[in-house]
Amino acid sequence: MFTIEHDFDATVITLLDEGRQPLEEDVVITIFTDCATIEQYDPRRDAMCKITLSLTQMRDLAAALDLPEGIYRTRFTHSGLGKEAEGKGGGKTGEGEGKDG
Repeated sequence: MFTIEHDFDATVITLLDEGRQPLEEDVVITIFTDCATIEQYDPRRDAMCKITLSLTQMRDLAAALDLPEGIYRTRFTHSGLGKEAEGKGGGKTGEGEGKDG
């Protein structure tokens, strides 16, 4: 399950674990105009863990979710709406070669 909130300066997405026990802590993704942060509470350290990604890294992460293993570079069209991933992978994109070259 997840929630989406639009704040004044960011969009906040919260991912709640509904999987099998033991459940993981909520993950909060905050997307600003220039970067995104991913935060999750670590009960072992009793502290929040935070990762900051550029928007390019976030786009690459989103593209990677639908691709087989390999090495890729994302290209975005001039309109910014379409995207392509090119590189060496399992061939799902149609543009890449086999992962062995």
